[in-house]
Amino acid sequence: MKHLLIASTSTVHGSGFLDYLLDVLKTHFKTTETILFIPFARPGGMSYEAYTTFVQLAFSKLGKTVKGLHEFENPQEAIKNAKGIFTGGGNTFLLVDQLYKKNVIGALKTAIETGTPYLGTSAGSNICGLTIGTSNDMPIAYPKSFQTLGVVPFNINPHYLDPDPNSTHMGETRKTRIKEFHHFNSQPVIGLREGSYLEVVGSKITLKGPLSARVFEKNKTPYEIKPESDVSNLN
Repeated sequence: MKHLLIASTSTVHGSGFLDYLLDVLKTHFKTTETILFIPFARPGGMSYEAYTTFVQLAFSKLGKTVKGLHEFENPQEAIKNAKGIFTGGGNTFLLVDQLYKKNVIGALKTAIETGTPYLGTSAGSNICGLTIGTSNDMPIAYPKSFQTLGVVPFNINPHYLDPDPNSTHMGETRKTRIKEFHHFNSQPVIGLREGSYLEVVGSKITLKGPLSARVFEKNKTPYEIKPESDVSNLN
């Protein structure tokens, strides 16, 4: 049975890394003392080692140990044997490029679908959807495919921003970009605002956190869903 937390962000304004999720993570990762961290998104050119150390500081508050996937000679076996997995944020294209190059997409999908607790934030949440076609990131790497884990039946748009009616910016809004996506693609998209996350338990997918989320379906008017909404049937 799947157990996932798919979060818009690792850090909300005014708090530290993962602080807003710590109570939830204590329960989510209760069956393991060691978290396998996938650092391949590497924000800002940070090394895998430095990123893993940074994540360790957060999980030490829960008494957990963090091991980076880059530390293992056989990454597929490391994922297969993991008791808990976290994929952090950064650049989604770089993350997916590395997942394909290291041939771990299949192993990661299998681990999640067979019950290994998984946490994703930002880029690590993007890869839970059907594709990364609704990422906000620049394509700084060229992955083998935009297809990702598909452990939820829609796409994610983390860090979703509502149009600002007072802004003088004349470029595309997030709403406009997702509409463009739907010109060529049919899957729904959930815009997750900062501090919101999806909890997946088996086949049930529930919006969690203090804010509503924005749902985009092809040829339909976007609409809001409230916290605790069940989106299991969105596909």
